[in-house]
Order: sequence, then structure tokens, then C-alpha cells
Amino acid sequence: MTLRHPVLLRAWRGAGVLALSALLLACSSAPSRPDPAPLPTDPKLLSVRQAWSAEIGTVAFPLVVQAVGNTVGLASGDGKVSLLDARTGDALWRADVGAPLNAGVGHDGRMAAVVTTENELVALQDGREVWRQRLPAPAYTPPLVAGARVFVLGADRSVSAYDGQSGRRLWTQTRSGEALVLRQPGVLMAVGDTLVVGLSGRLAGLNPLNGSSRWEAPIATPRGTNDVERLVDLVAGVARLDSVVCTRAFQAALGCVDAARGALVWSRAAAGASGLSGDAGLLLGVEFDGTVVAWRRNDGERAWSTSQLRYRQLTSPLLLGPAVVVGDDGGRLHFLARLDGALQTRIETDGTPVSATPVLVGSTLVVVTRAGRVLGLRPE
Repeated sequence: MTLRHPVLLRAWRGAGVLALSALLLACSSAPSRPDPAPLPTDPKLLSVRQAWSAEIGTVAFPLVVQAVGNTVGLASGDGKVSLLDARTGDALWRADVGAPLNAGVGHDGRMAAVVTTENELVALQDGREVWRQRLPAPAYTPPLVAGARVFVLGADRSVSAYDGQSGRRLWTQTRSGEALVLRQPGVLMAVGDTLVVGLSGRLAGLNPLNGSSRWEAPIATPRGTNDVERLVDLVAGVARLDSVVCTRAFQAALGCVDAARGALVWSRAAAGASGLSGDAGLLLGVEFDGTVVAWRRNDGERAWSTSQLRYRQLTSPLLLGPAVVVGDDGGRLHFLARLDGALQTRIETDGTPVSATPVLVGSTLVVVTRAGRVLGLRPE
């Protein structure tokens, strides 16, 4: 989700301790954002119906909704975690970790993992806690549950692996980095037998068995005269096609990397803070001011852009065949044409911000609002 004021963390490393001080990119003396333009009339060119709804509780953290098969992992900010069947909206199980959350939900369809504000990694299965482990640093990226392991990307740019059954830490890789890190989800995923991680402005491929480095590819290089200008962390929301992963570096660039070879395909300057979606032809993203942009996937050249939703605090987009859907801070879903960004239809939810990038699970579009309402939508 695009943050109103992207939060940065300053990190000092020493004796295994991470000291953090929160900084705001925008301060109280900065001018307020412009008022958004009036919304265009809804042409109602698409028909979408609500198939089901559910309630999970207020979502007061940067939730990432992940789909595995027909299952989605969801959580409220106060630590209530559930796996839902996206076909019906029914809960497969629910659990309460007993603490507010910083990151989640990572899952493999059975086991789920979240990170609390107390820096605890908690693994859950069948509605019960399997184990929890104290982390050496905060984590804002949902854990990756894969291959009977749980992988964690820390705010100190460390990467760790834990045994899925016992919670025993198997390995940790650490590295130094820039002074600031972004307090929002980053990149942590599996591509084939490689663990792909965003480390500052670089996409890195690690051996998941021991954490050793296989390759690194730069998406953006830090530039500027101060730490804020030099911040180029990779953000969650990647557009993957086979082994090619396209991602965004905060405020600096977007680019594509062939994870099979560890080679940069291309990189282009772009000014945004949220992730990408795409298919074989296009990449879709939202810039800082809410301009929705489509880039050609093969070379990164801009295909089209639309400013009709500027200053509405949009989520990352989701490309759905001939349509692109984004949520806004008024609880609306905007369906745009893939061809040129023209409005196709608009759907109102509960009036609270759409709090996570919508996901497609089978034929169901799953949408979560800040108030904790979960909607399953289907085309008619």
C-alpha cells in the first residue's frame, strides 16, 4: 500500500543490537497533499458481484494478502490470524498470537507465520501455535513459509531460516547497508530453488539450504546528499513471469532481473513507493502522486499513464486480464482498462481505506479494508 508518510528507520549495529529511531519523510511543516480531483462518472462497463464477505478485525499494520491454491492468509493488527477458503469465505482455522503484528501473513496453505511488534516470529498450524522465536531485529516483511522452513527478512537487512517444525534457527546472513531502512514490506520469495531477497537497492539470490550468496543484481544505486535521498529499498509487490522478477526500488527505479541467471534485464527511473503487477506485455504501478503507469515489460518504456486518481492514496495495482484494479483511501475499487487506463467501473466497500493490494484467487478477487471487512468479488 502507498503510505501517506513513508516511515523510515535509522539503524545502528553493534553487539547484535539494533537501535531504531523513527523518522518521517514528511514533517508537520511540509505542505499538505493537494485535494484529489472529482472522480469521473462511473461508466459501469464491467459488472462485478459480491460472492461473500467476512470480518477479521481492524487491520492496523501493512498486511500482505498471500494466496496459495484456494487459500488466503489474513490477520488483524491485534494479532488474530486466519486462513480462509477464497471460494466460500469460510475460515479454515483461526488463532490469536496475543500481540499486535508488524508483518504477515506468510503461509504455504497449511502453516502460517507472522511477526509481532515484540519482535517474535510465530508459526501457526490448524489454529494453534506451533512455536515462536525471538528475532534480533524488527521485521516488516511477511515471513516466507516454503520447503518446511520459515524465512525472515529483518529490518537490519539480515536474512534467517528457521526449521518449520521446531523453530530452530538454521542459518543467518547479515550485511551492512545504508543508514535508513523503509518500514514497509520488502521482497522475499522463492524462484525455483533460489531464495530471492531485496537487500537495499539490490535483488539477491541465496541458497535456501545455507544462506550462501548465488548472485546479486542492482535495481537502483543510492544517490543523493543525505540518507533520505539515498534510500532505495526494494518494496513488496513483484511481477514475476517464469524466472524473470520485476520489482520497484523505493523512490528511485523499477527493473527486471532474470533470477535463473542473476542478470539484470533492464532498470528505469521511477518515483513510487508501492509494488508492481503485470503480465507478459505490461507492468503496472502507482507513482507517489497516485498516477497509475503502465510500462512495457520487455524494455521498461512507458506505455500509458492516467492521473484521474491522483492523491487518493492508492494500493498497488492488480492486473486482471483486460482490467487493472486499484483500491483507494475512501474504500473504493477502481477498475481501469489494461489498454489505456480508462475507467471501466467503480465499486464501493465500507468507506474505510483498502488496506492491502487486492489478490486474485481462482475466479475470486479478495479485498480487505482497514476496518477488517474481507470481500470476495466475482465478475458477472
